[in-house]
Amino acid sequence: MPADRRTKARQRDPDASGLRVVVVGATGNVGSAVVRALGEEAAVSSVLGLARRVPDWAPEKTAWHAVDLGDPDVDLVPHFRGADVVVHLAWLFQPTHEPVTTWRSNVLGSVRVFEAVAAAGVPALVYASSVGAYAPGPKGRAVDESWSTHGWPEAAYTREKSYLERFLDAFEQRHPDLRVVRMRPGFLFQRQSASQQRRLFGGPLVPGRLVRPGLVPVVPDVPGLRFQVLHTEDAAAAYRAAAIRDVRGAFNIAAEPPVDAGVLAEILGARVLRVPRPFLRGCVAAAWKLHLAPASAELFDAVLRIPLMDTTRARRELEWEPRHTATEALEEFLHGLRRGAGGPTAPLAEDSPAGRAHEVATGVGERP
Repeated sequence: MPADRRTKARQRDPDASGLRVVVVGATGNVGSAVVRALGEEAAVSSVLGLARRVPDWAPEKTAWHAVDLGDPDVDLVPHFRGADVVVHLAWLFQPTHEPVTTWRSNVLGSVRVFEAVAAAGVPALVYASSVGAYAPGPKGRAVDESWSTHGWPEAAYTREKSYLERFLDAFEQRHPDLRVVRMRPGFLFQRQSASQQRRLFGGPLVPGRLVRPGLVPVVPDVPGLRFQVLHTEDAAAAYRAAAIRDVRGAFNIAAEPPVDAGVLAEILGARVLRVPRPFLRGCVAAAWKLHLAPASAELFDAVLRIPLMDTTRARRELEWEPRHTATEALEEFLHGLRRGAGGPTAPLAEDSPAGRAHEVATGVGERP
């Protein structure tokens, strides 16, 4: 794709008076949905999508440019200059066996994004934090955005999200006129993300076509298995609202009901089986060490410790309400998993036997 595509897009519409938004990490589960939502927003005149791999997909109002946040020499300022809002979504979940690689891209790359936003004079930054940034918390009541964001230190994902919360604390003090929004969503699912999330967290041995009601006999139940889910389109609507509204600070976003073993069992037509936490953790750890699955035992530990979130602030200040229940989001995702569904970008590529073979050949959990 030509490097001057952004310039050409603006030349086609020189009188555009709406917001110019740059989306960093625009081709993944969340990024693709945010790009679509912004393209449909009347207040937005143009969207520049930045990603490691530029797609052929051409959503409304959107131009593309290839950017690798893991490259220490990347210059983001030219891409940000003249923008009204930068939405930062880029994140590497893999390789879990090489945490230095994810640190360089996720933490150091995000710092480069934040500093470039300030250097380019962009008035607003919307950053994708996560429920994973929160310190361990309660499962029987919901916490608001004031809950500690010290994370769970043993998992790379939660450690990195927590570190960036601390960086933004100082960044906001240095740039008090810059509007900074921190979005803290629960787990995000949609049909198009099914194959990507299977690759990132389940690995090539997950029999997607068999994950259907009546074929899964039991759902394991362990202490702490209670978490929040949100449809990706609903998350994108919240990001769109954060981009165009004069708000700042942190926002929890999630749908009801909280998901536990009972909810999963009802969706799958299975029964709940109480399983000791050490046993299930040991299975996850063994699968990761043997390169059979990409998700680590430390991430499993983090999931069992994250708190439930109160979403009152998002509903009030963003005037946001999820259109899908948590159950509907999971059912759609599982349907996509059975179909090997994907989307129009490289990260969202559909499932295939050749793709699964490539996952094995390149090392499960060892590549971005």
